[in-house]
Order: sequence, then C-alpha cells, then structure tokens
Amino acid sequence: MWLKKSGMHKIWKIGQWLLYGIGFLILLLLCGLGYVVYVSKTDPPAVTQVDSIQWQREDHGNGFYTLGNNWLRKSESGLYELYVEGDAFERGVVNGKLSKELLETQEDYFSAQIRKMIPSSFYLRFLKYVIGWFNRNLDRYVIDEYKQEIYGISESASDRYGYIGTNYQRILNYHAAHDIGHALQNMALVGCTSFGTWGGASSDSTLIIGRNFDFYVSDDFAKNKIILFENPSQGYSFMSVTWGGFIGVVSGMNEKGVTVTLNAAKSSIPAGSATPVSLVAREILQYAATIDEAVAIAHKRTMFVSESFLVGSAADNKAVIIEKTPDTLDVYDPGSDHILCANHFQSKALAGSEPNIRQISESASDYRYKRLQELLGEKEKNTVLNTARILRDRKGLHDTDIGMGNEKALNQLIAHHSVIFEPQKLLVWVSTSPWQLGEYVAYDLHKVFASGRLQENREIQEPALAIPADTFLLSRQYNEFEKFSEYKRRISEGKEISTDSLVSSNPQFYHSYVLAGDYCFKRKDFSRAITYYEQALTKEIATSQEEAYIRQQIARIQKQLQSK
Repeated sequence: MWLKKSGMHKIWKIGQWLLYGIGFLILLLLCGLGYVVYVSKTDPPAVTQVDSIQWQREDHGNGFYTLGNNWLRKSESGLYELYVEGDAFERGVVNGKLSKELLETQEDYFSAQIRKMIPSSFYLRFLKYVIGWFNRNLDRYVIDEYKQEIYGISESASDRYGYIGTNYQRILNYHAAHDIGHALQNMALVGCTSFGTWGGASSDSTLIIGRNFDFYVSDDFAKNKIILFENPSQGYSFMSVTWGGFIGVVSGMNEKGVTVTLNAAKSSIPAGSATPVSLVAREILQYAATIDEAVAIAHKRTMFVSESFLVGSAADNKAVIIEKTPDTLDVYDPGSDHILCANHFQSKALAGSEPNIRQISESASDYRYKRLQELLGEKEKNTVLNTARILRDRKGLHDTDIGMGNEKALNQLIAHHSVIFEPQKLLVWVSTSPWQLGEYVAYDLHKVFASGRLQENREIQEPALAIPADTFLLSRQYNEFEKFSEYKRRISEGKEISTDSLVSSNPQFYHSYVLAGDYCFKRKDFSRAITYYEQALTKEIATSQEEAYIRQQIARIQKQLQSK
C-alpha cells in the first residue's frame, strides 16, 4: 500500500511539473507573440506643420486635378503625369490627395496578388506580423525626409487593409517589396537589363542610356504607370517612372542630367531590413550632380540586398555601375565608350564572389548580357531609335527563336516599363503599354520643370520626338502570344485547356511544354506529361533551376510508372 501511495505521489509530482512546464511554455509563447506584435508596430514620424492635411484638390474634369501648383493628369498615351513640389510632408500629402484613386487601386492589385499566393485569411494576418518582424527596424534606415513624405502619402491610403498594418506602416513596407522580390528570386520577379553608350559609340558622342524594368507582380500592377515630376524644396528636381504610393526610384533622371536605373543582383534571403534600394536610388537622384556624388551617397547607406545601380551623368558624359551588397561597395567603370548591365556583378571586388559566380552559371543574366553585346555590335554608332530596337528584341543569341517570354531575351514581355535617357539634352522616352511594345513618348525636362504649374489640361510630351509602337503588335505571332497568355490565365484559375493548343501558341518556348506537362501531371496523365517535359528539354531553358525541376518531374513520373 505504501509503495502504491509513493508511486501515485511520484506520478502526481511529475504531472504537476509537466503542467508547470506547459504553462511556462505557453507564457513564453504569449510573451514572444506580444513582443512580435509590439516591435512590428511602426509609428509615423513627428511632423510640426500639418496644415496640408486639410487641403483639397480641384477636379477640372477629364482626369485633370490640381492642388496649388501641383497637378495630376492622364496623358493621351495612357500614362499618368504627376507634378509635386514643396517640403517633404507637404509633397507626400499632395501626392496622395492628387493620386488617391491610383494609390488605392495599386494597393488593391498588390493585395489581390498576395491573396492569390496566400488565400487563407489566418495566414494573411500571420504574415502581417512576419513582415512586421522582418521590417521592425526599417524606419531606422530611412531618412526623416522620406519618412515624412511617405507619411504624407499614407494619409490618403485606403482603410480597407488595416489587418495588414496601419496606413503609414503599409506604405513604408511596400518600399521594401522590390528588395524582398529579388531576394526571393525563385519567384522570378526581377530580371532587368540596361546599357549606355557615349563618345565614339554614340552617333553624336553624347550619352544614351536604355533600360527594361522587368519587375513583375501582375498585369494589373503595371496598368497605371505614373511619370512623376518632383520639385523638392531641397536638392534637385527629377523625374521617375513609378506607381501610386511609391516615392522610391527604379528609373529616373534629375535636372543635372544624372540618371539612375536599378538591376537586381544575387542576394541571400536577408535576416532583417535596412535601406530599400529604391530609396538609395531616390537619394542619388535628388542630391547628386556627378558620378562621384552618387557614389558617396551609396557609400552612406546600408542595404539588405545586393544591387547594381547604373548611374549616368551629363557632367561626366559617361556611365558607371555602383555595385553594392550588404557589406561591400565597388564601382565598375568599363574604361571604354559603352557599358552593359544585366543581373550579375562586373567589378573587381565582386565579380569573383561565390554568389556572383553562381548567378552567372545558374541564371539567365549572362545569356542576356551576351545577347546585348551582339546587338550593340551590329551598329557602328548607337542612336535613340536603335536603343529602342534593342530593348524590344525578343530573340536569343545569333537571332535564335527561343520563344516569346523567355527570360533569356532582352524583351521578356513582362516589363513594367522601358525607358531611354539622353542626359545632356534632358530628354527622356517612356514606353507605353503593352510592355515596351507601345509608343515611347518623349519628355523634355527643360520645359517641364521650367513651366511647373499647369494652368490647363494639355499634353506636355514632345510628339515630334515620339518613337512609334513596335510593328510586332500587328503580327500573327503577337496574336498567338495573347492566346498563350490566356491559356496560362485559365490554368491558374483551374480551368480546362487543350495542351496541344497551348504549346502550338508558343512552340519554341520551353515553358509552354512545362505548363502542359504540369497540367497533365496534375491529372495523372503521366505518359503525355513526360512527353511534354522531354520536349521542354530540347528548348532554350532560362535557368538551371528550371531545368532541374523538369528533370525531377520526369524522374517522379518514371518512378510512378515503375511502381505499377
């Protein structure tokens, strides 16, 4: 009996300690959750003058709005044109009030894409804290001027997305989306190309820069492009190609003829945030008049991903690439009359790094770089028209047909925008939809910044300098690509398609066969799936990762068939 009581006592004591342990773990978990919630909250900056919050825009009809000297209009080209001036918070408030509908719509598109990827409301709310934790120190790395401008814009943001974060927190975090997108390059969000010519490589010896911004979120996300003309109270006036709520720069030129374009490089998945690359580019554009000044600004900032900044300068009549990682910065100067930039590093300090060597061997970057070399070598001297022709090129090396939409092509048919600069002349050309195939409209920044306030709703582009739309838009091949895009959309929506029709709409593109193979694999039609995968291997595959996926699928099917 005593042994029984003793045993029961021991069991009771063990159970008691287990309960204490479980209780302690629950308490620890709740404390941890509370800490994450606490640190994920980002307070807006202190602003002394808030009178501008009460300002109201004037609606003049036909999409033309003014607020003081500031204005927004929709051009006949389909591009929105926005002019803002003043102090940081004031500029942000005005930007948000003038472009309120564009700001809200852009967040709708962005959120819709996230919902496609993460349909669960529970996980979306959980993601709020994950992103909050990741970006918990983001505001420490953003200068006060830009925090105030973002805060001003956030005053006009939609209240529908409070479950993601406060208006200010969301708009601030969206400025790091580009960085996170190319840190997670498995998502194929980023694959940009840019280049410049000057001296003997340009027809009139002046600097010409062209770039494709292949940052893809969704077709909707690229619909409402804004050409922002900003006249800040400090620094230089500048233009950039942007979207609602975004004050960072991915492509732009300032009144001194300094240009900045971003090209993603190989990055590890970061452990925490630092200065978003677009805000580093913005600071260069706003405060640099020469290449040396641009390099000095880049040196000051800490980034959490790797990036190439192709910087052109009218004063220097050349371009260089500032290559920056979270811990290293080097400048690539080719020492010649032209420069090429894809998605790998070329400087002495970074070209031989292990991540960069992997990027060259595994991605489409080196292939695109070689294709760019080919195309620039076809003409003795470059012109603006030739730059547009190169940016629109859809072929592979030696003019090989590698399929429409291949990441190895300069024109991947996903570009958010394409842009061409002539810095000495302060001329810029911006592509219109679709991608870089529509007309390139021209702006003379001398005229835009000299006029400032727009008294009436009129076109400010230079029609005589426009570059016509690509004739590819009128071709049967383009109609086939539209069919291919429709098949992709139907697959993503879980609808039925004809796989033979899918591959015949884009027969030289490896991904057509991958899509068809995946479609059949999900329906357990393994014999047809393996046929499509094997056909994909005969085409020009963009990355080693995608080739590995195809081979893994073939191996899976063979294992399935052998087990029967």
